Amino acid sequence: MPKAYIIEVHNRTAGIVAGDERGFRFFSSERTFDSLEGREFRSARDAELAARALLEARTPSVSEPIFAAAF
Repeated sequence: MPKAYIIEVHNRTAGIVAGDERGFRFFSSERTFDSLEGREFRSARDAELAARALLEARTPSVSEPIFAAAF
């Protein structure tokens, strides 16, 4: 019987994964995560980690300046 899980990252719904005997396939629910669409993962947790890494790579951290000041 197939299993499906919602993948959320920082209160954003990244998508769902549907599981079968081969693994879990990702279905994006937000444009930010479209690059993961259709990818297969060994587990739902692996899909969550990939979505988290994708979002964190696109979001500047607090320590990174958003712009440079000109003097």
